[in-house]
Amino acid sequence: MPISPQQLNGAMAWRYATKVFDPSRRIDDTTWAALEDALVQSPSSYGLQPWKFLEINDPALRQQLRPESWNQSQITDCSHLVVFLVQRQIGAAEADRLIETMAAVRGLDSAALATYRQMIDVDLINGPRSQQIDRWASNQVYIALGTFMTAAALLEVDTCAIEGFDPIAYDRILKLEDSPYRSCVVCAAGYSDSSDKYASLAKVRYTPAELIERRGFEWGGPPCRFAPVFDLVEPEEGQGRGAVSGYEAGLRCFRCRPPCRKGSQIRKL
Repeated sequence: MPISPQQLNGAMAWRYATKVFDPSRRIDDTTWAALEDALVQSPSSYGLQPWKFLEINDPALRQQLRPESWNQSQITDCSHLVVFLVQRQIGAAEADRLIETMAAVRGLDSAALATYRQMIDVDLINGPRSQQIDRWASNQVYIALGTFMTAAALLEVDTCAIEGFDPIAYDRILKLEDSPYRSCVVCAAGYSDSSDKYASLAKVRYTPAELIERRGFEWGGPPCRFAPVFDLVEPEEGQGRGAVSGYEAGLRCFRCRPPCRKGSQIRKL
């Protein structure tokens, strides 16, 4: 069952950047497994998943990382510490790995995904964005970070995203210098300590009117009980033109831009 909008809004209002963790409280195994799954399920462009999530459980290793993290106590005191790693290169090998995995999971022949593979090639490997691939890959990692922190808030687990660290020093300590991955961002997770004064401070956010701009048609009044649904119209023989189909299912005939038929039925949902 989906959570209610009120539950989601409550979780988002509840979370904050935890500055002081209670080192005596640990995230239980079931909850942590769910958060690990949230990391694995995180979306990424093309589904390439240019990341790895390094959990630092060794107290001695955390002690080494803390001075390279502006001496922030979250590094050593949190229940679980995750270093989000990003792939240094996105090339043919990475694209082929995705295609092979996709074919295996979905029961397809790799040849059926040749067009998709070509899209990756002309965009990320040999296209204009290949010159900014490090930035592109880092952007994907931050999607995973947001997914992780949102999932944690829904489970009432405190988190703190940490960019205040020396990535070069992290790579040296974690022996990543010759790895296909490098340190990108860090996130501490656990439960806040009662001494954390930031837990009781009002959250500072600009108003929705300042941050959200709406363009085009706006629904007004109570939730609408009607929605436009376009019936499927197969093109007549030789016509070669289609029509919009299945609005709610997100289906569209791309043989016609714009759709040859603009009329619609209004159907009660």
